[in-house]
Amino acid sequence: MSRPLVLGVLNVTPDSFSDGGEHLAPDAAVAHGLRLTADGADLVDVGGESTRPGAAPVTPAEEAGRVLPVVAALVAEGVRVSIDTVHASTAEAAVDAGAVVVNDVSGGTADPRMLAAVAATGAEYVVMHSLGPAGAAVTYRDVVREVADELERRVAAAVAAGIPEQRIVIDPGLGFAKGAADNWRLLAALPAFVATGRRVLVGASRKRFLGALLPDGAPMAARDLPTAVVSALAARDGAWAVRVHDVAATRLALEVAARAAEGTA
Repeated sequence: MSRPLVLGVLNVTPDSFSDGGEHLAPDAAVAHGLRLTADGADLVDVGGESTRPGAAPVTPAEEAGRVLPVVAALVAEGVRVSIDTVHASTAEAAVDAGAVVVNDVSGGTADPRMLAAVAATGAEYVVMHSLGPAGAAVTYRDVVREVADELERRVAAAVAAGIPEQRIVIDPGLGFAKGAADNWRLLAALPAFVATGRRVLVGASRKRFLGALLPDGAPMAARDLPTAVVSALAARDGAWAVRVHDVAATRLALEVAARAAEGTA
């Protein structure tokens, strides 16, 4: 079983749902990015705008001011960085600063310049499925088929804009305009997404549908155990990468899953 890449989440925001404000200062953000790398992150996914339900939008200029010093400092330390943004100008500037992946939770729909901008940068591009923000109410007749079809449309748009297919990664968008049952169905169908031949990113970390498994009032960090289990299951099903807050727990879970699959000590 091949081990998926691990993207460590670095929110340079005051209002992210699980760690808002903890890493807003550039020094604190860089230090956390280095910790994620030491814990085994293959990439550090830097974002400057919260996607939690009800979060206030951030201008591209404000977002860039938060993330660009962090991206540049991490790259200078030899860290591989992805940029989590829906804004073309932020994506361009982050890649200029050394980021190698653009992770777009809008799938190219939020900024009409995004697809052409990514094509020009040469970066890898993560196309996430989202018909609305986290917490939005969307009803699906067949969530797996509808998500797969929309992702194919977004990939086609990206290719038409000049992004080579081999640079595109798909993400089913767990938690974005999806209920708990939708998320579990998408996870169960992960092999079907992998069977398309596209690389698949799974982003379940600390999301509400995992929190629902825990007692009321459980701290956010308690969601890291179910997240690590999801990471191991995603590895079994062929995911290219998982995006997590607790890198150490996920790396350990992936090591257990790999040894169990291979029968090695």
